[in-house]
Amino acid sequence: MSFSIPPAPPIDAELKPVQDVLMESFSPALHAEDIPMLRAAKLAPDADELVAGRAITHTEHRIAGPAGELVLTSFRRTDHSIAGPAFYFTHVGGLIFGDAFNGIAPIVEYVDQFDAVVVTVEYRLAPENPAPAAFDDAYAGLLWTAEHAAELGFDPARLVVAGASAGGGLAAALALKARDTRGPELAGQLLMYPVLDDRNNTVSARQIDGNALWDRTSNETSWTAILGERFGTDRVTAYEAPARAEDLSDLPPAFIEVGSAEVFRDEAVTYASRIWAVGGGADLHVWAGGFHLFDTFVPDTIISRAAVAARTSWVRRTLGL
Repeated sequence: MSFSIPPAPPIDAELKPVQDVLMESFSPALHAEDIPMLRAAKLAPDADELVAGRAITHTEHRIAGPAGELVLTSFRRTDHSIAGPAFYFTHVGGLIFGDAFNGIAPIVEYVDQFDAVVVTVEYRLAPENPAPAAFDDAYAGLLWTAEHAAELGFDPARLVVAGASAGGGLAAALALKARDTRGPELAGQLLMYPVLDDRNNTVSARQIDGNALWDRTSNETSWTAILGERFGTDRVTAYEAPARAEDLSDLPPAFIEVGSAEVFRDEAVTYASRIWAVGGGADLHVWAGGFHLFDTFVPDTIISRAAVAARTSWVRRTLGL
């Protein structure tokens, strides 16, 4: 049975002029042939640029991964002195482009603010490395990070997985795996506009179709690269698409944020609701008028500052900072 899809929610007044410009510069609908262009573009500062002029140092760690060498990068203050919180970050990019530093800037702020340690992983990308390659790399990096808490300088009881967009989906999957394997113990999961459900059939997915950045077609392109012929079938695991998990109990506290005018709105809301339904803890923020990655593209707006403040408040409350 077919039904009509209402128009997408309006974009926030401060965000709309920027989205209009972005829509003129980038197609909202990305296809497989666009992946090389995305990979060639410099979409984020590198590690040196992230810490330029700041009392923060970064260190590269090369470890044995599931398919050879795996590269992690850690950040901490030059005057780091206490074993405090840590954030293990998985990056933006649909699991098809980007590097370990895409989308990490707001998490690196916690190095300054809370004397935190931040670790980010350079996971393998699809379609050359389909699922579960990215997850396997991310989990191997998480295990190494937890095992080297003393060396890195953080309290293993205050380790949070954090991720944005597709990296947010990876972070949610890591929380599921850590629960299922009884370790490492996580203090929280920070899920920024996470990609959780490969089925791509929610109302919000159908509303955001050709009319906003990272639309339904882009989502299909990404998931097809990741899953191949398994995309949308019942052969997808919870570690590949966390919305597939049958049981969301006994997870660490979650912070879940999303815009009202993006593909991932409904799957994020459903994920939070399912956590509550089994007695879990989740802070859910749906930012009215927000498009995907709005706080990254347009940080100096009322809505973006509010989003950052809410996120930071959750970090403070969850970690007792």
